[in-house]
Amino acid sequence: MPEESVRPLERGLAVLRALAVAEQVRAGDLVRATGLARSTVDRVVATLARLGYVREHGQELHLTPRLMELGNAYLAASGLSGEVAARTARLADELDESVSLAVPDGDGVRFVTQAARRRAMSVAFRIGDLLPAERCAPGALFAAEWDEAAWDAWRARVAADPEGHAFPALPPGPVSPPPDLAGRVERSRATGWALDDQLIEPGLIATAVPVRDAAGRTRYALSAVSHTSRHTAQGLAELVLPRLREEAAHLESLPTATTPYPGGELTPDQPVDTVDAKAELGPGFLQSLARGLAVLRALGRARGDGLPLTAIAAATGLPRATARRCLRTLELEGYAAYDGRLHRPLPRVLELGYARLSRLGFADIAEPHLRQLTGRVHQSASVTVLDGTDILYVARAATVRVMSVYITLGTRFPAYPTAMGRVLLAGLPKRERARLLKAAPPKPLTRRTVTDPADLGRILDRAAADGYATADEELEEGLRSVAVPIEDARGRVIAALNVAQHAGTAPLEETIEALLPALRETAAAIEADLHTAARFNGALMPWRTYPPTT
Repeated sequence: MPEESVRPLERGLAVLRALAVAEQVRAGDLVRATGLARSTVDRVVATLARLGYVREHGQELHLTPRLMELGNAYLAASGLSGEVAARTARLADELDESVSLAVPDGDGVRFVTQAARRRAMSVAFRIGDLLPAERCAPGALFAAEWDEAAWDAWRARVAADPEGHAFPALPPGPVSPPPDLAGRVERSRATGWALDDQLIEPGLIATAVPVRDAAGRTRYALSAVSHTSRHTAQGLAELVLPRLREEAAHLESLPTATTPYPGGELTPDQPVDTVDAKAELGPGFLQSLARGLAVLRALGRARGDGLPLTAIAAATGLPRATARRCLRTLELEGYAAYDGRLHRPLPRVLELGYARLSRLGFADIAEPHLRQLTGRVHQSASVTVLDGTDILYVARAATVRVMSVYITLGTRFPAYPTAMGRVLLAGLPKRERARLLKAAPPKPLTRRTVTDPADLGRILDRAAADGYATADEELEEGLRSVAVPIEDARGRVIAALNVAQHAGTAPLEETIEALLPALRETAAAIEADLHTAARFNGALMPWRTYPPTT
């Protein structure tokens, strides 16, 4: 690499790529995958862990949802808005087929939204996955705008890697000869749409139309994906093309989120925190890596064609020379582009774990935090959502004790006599809360169960005001629980977190004092991960009562 390249940033990106493609990774696996020395890998991992991008569980290393903020930076800068993602999901509901938006990435196609239908035979691609242009419907739309150099690069790649090993999202198994991409491009130019008739794997079919920018270039490809058990390829096209074209026209008419940079400096919104980390880890903390990733995050504030160096330096609080070297490294690594004046992030940023992390469900995000909470308070911890008049357990970390609370995932309890149920009911509008309590009138389950509607109303009002709720031997004799809400980015209660234990002889106030700080810290950590992961992927939210946010 050139002398101006930031070596620790290069190495950190290499480690992140290796972590993104493997199911279970240890430090030794990273040494083999990257060719870096073990001491270098250890320093990179320590830095990424300090930044919150990697979690160590025993000897295994796992990417955390916080890493998705790098991919979110690209998605935000690209102009993808919540409304666009929401319309994609609604179109999938309307067509009853999976719907996606994709962007070009070199000679590949990378997904930026995905609304999949839940069936036995369903599409497994997620946000950030990369497919070769020749094996998917959007590829023909994007290749129609390639110049001769791009075609030469594609031919060289196909010759060197005919089986597509460079594309982890491709299904395993034998690969048929590369399709006639040039012929498909000519057909798409003539018809204005493209067809995938089992190009990726047997049975999978898709129809795609272009979504163009103001200059007439294909900005996105909007696709509907199905299976030959439901339609023929041509039958799918006939069914979905009118609606896809209508939706593409609407997306083209939406005000773009990428307004030109107005000039001036950007106020730092996420300062580079390296001083404390350097003091804590010493030589084990790679300050240059932390700064480079901060620059990549700052590119998410790019609008229009990008940001100038001065704005990026201001946004990160870094000297201009430092920011310039980081940007040059990101450019050389393929994560940023520079037109001589402005810098912007490229879709390749999504390869840094975004596809793997976008596969996480709500429980996957919550469980590591529950394990930490359980280790801290030495009691079992759970997360529930409201399902009608019941609470439904969706995540749990149990502790082993002589006397312990035994509950399995999927367990239901009435909401009114439980701490988590009270938190969830307290988060509802009062009219909806009253409707649910009327639908299932409270009944005494123990001698201490509160059943009077007026008393329950006061308990719920207090839970809403205090930000927590308790239930002391109301569901079962001897069982005490303290719960706090988990909120979405809009401040709406979407789930509840609790610690349950034997009531014993200690007063309830003592239990609250012992558990509430840890519960609130854990809820905040879950919310932070959830907000990052759900920013462009509302489908992972644990919705029961509410529709997904965008």
